[in-house]
Amino acid sequence: MAAARTRTAGSTGGTGGPDDGDGSGPPPAFRTAVAALDAVRHRPEVRLSPLPAPKRLAPFAYALEATVEYGEEDLADGRFVLLHDPDGQDSWDGTFRVVTLGRVELDPEMASDPLLPDVTWSWLTGALEGRSVAYGAASGTVTRSGSYFFGGMADRTPQSELEVRASWSPLRPSGRPDAVPDLAPHLAAWCDVLCLCAGLPPGPGEGGAVVPLPQRRGPHPA
Repeated sequence: MAAARTRTAGSTGGTGGPDDGDGSGPPPAFRTAVAALDAVRHRPEVRLSPLPAPKRLAPFAYALEATVEYGEEDLADGRFVLLHDPDGQDSWDGTFRVVTLGRVELDPEMASDPLLPDVTWSWLTGALEGRSVAYGAASGTVTRSGSYFFGGMADRTPQSELEVRASWSPLRPSGRPDAVPDLAPHLAAWCDVLCLCAGLPPGPGEGGAVVPLPQRRGPHPA
């Protein structure tokens, strides 16, 4: 798969982007998938905006960045990337792949909780199931890191961060091999996870059981 084939769709309109070398634009399946993402109605605390999409992972890609805001504070941030290869890739089990990243600052005490990685991953799988998302071949990592300051920086408060990286393959509706997977619930579920990582309670329409794990410094949002 040559890198030159890669075309991105990162404009506000969603499906736009440079044409292929032969003058054709993104295939209809990709345009349909991106249009579904652009139509998602997410929680008011989540702000989505387009990003330049990666150029070497698939022939077609679309990327969004997200920030979870409460008042004037940014609680969490991340990226949601949709990849499309009309020929498919062996590890995808299909022609579409979702790649995500989420980050949130933690209280150092909470960062040391041994249940943190398992609970965080359960939030992802629970959010996908709660949104009735059809997906397969899920994989990912949950990483916690800490910074401690010494010498001239010793007066600074230690900082800890939680990072979640995950990818999965959207599946077509059963019995419809030519259908385009509905990407809307995939993005909605990912926004749910970011809000949970930020310490916000589940919102309307977020199904599944939630294992609470306080994380943020200072008072939790109401």
